[in-house]
Amino acid sequence: MSHSASTVAYLGPEGTFTEQAARALDAGARLVPTASVIAAITALRSGEVDGACVPVENSVEGSVPATLDSLAQDEPVIAVAEHVLPIRFSVLARPGTAATDVRTVATHPHAAAQVRRWLAEQFPAAETVLVASTAAAAVAVVDGEADAAVCAPVAAQHYRLDELATGVHDVGDAETRFLLLRRPGPLPVPTGRDRTSLVAVAADRPGALLEVLAEFALRGINLTRIESRPMRGRMGEYRFFLDCDGHVADAAVGDALAELHRRCHSVRFLGSYPRTGPPGTGPDPAGFSAAQQWLEAVRAGQRG
Repeated sequence: MSHSASTVAYLGPEGTFTEQAARALDAGARLVPTASVIAAITALRSGEVDGACVPVENSVEGSVPATLDSLAQDEPVIAVAEHVLPIRFSVLARPGTAATDVRTVATHPHAAAQVRRWLAEQFPAAETVLVASTAAAAVAVVDGEADAAVCAPVAAQHYRLDELATGVHDVGDAETRFLLLRRPGPLPVPTGRDRTSLVAVAADRPGALLEVLAEFALRGINLTRIESRPMRGRMGEYRFFLDCDGHVADAAVGDALAELHRRCHSVRFLGSYPRTGPPGTGPDPAGFSAAQQWLEAVRAGQRG
């Protein structure tokens, strides 16, 4: 998938899964590694880059809090595309290292959570050292700061490391969904198999969350994700992140978002973009259009 962005920031250094996703999302872009997800989004907001590729959720560990919190705050950015990447880890070490030599294993926290049982079985005496990214773990091995790294297989060639193990996982078929972000501008055209993302702060009254969910249910819109995140410094107050099938240009989805804007304390639109995987189960555009035409006819006194 090609986009107009000429520079795209991603969680580096080279050799991360995020780099692979960025290349899949915008093959022609010049990729700019950053030290963190937040740094990538900050570079986009400041105009240093034209896009940012960030992980948003994993099938094993769930959502990525740093991504969600950053999207909900500061200057708005929107998602224009997504990519789901199968996650398969390798254990890398310096040439000549044997499995019995491994006393420290470096990796990213999300990766550590996905291979915790495997590491306990294969390297029971090894200490897990958490670093900023899986590629940073490979760098730690190169620099002698760790004996082995759990990271993307592509890092082996880039950092000239040997593979002690491949296909490492606790849960098979793990996947991570990545978003390509850009500053607000023209939206991707509807494709008929889209996803819309937003974050809302519901009004502080009984039944407020039910009202939010009802706006989607009443219009036949399928919610594919809903997750709460605390509002920092405000105990008991939460933001709700929602993904639904459909595009904001669709009459039903647009109508639902407009009603949320009226009912909620705040709503931030995070993008409508082509979804990966099987087609969604969104609203029936023809049915919604027919209902609108009927209402217009009633208002015009043309039918009862």
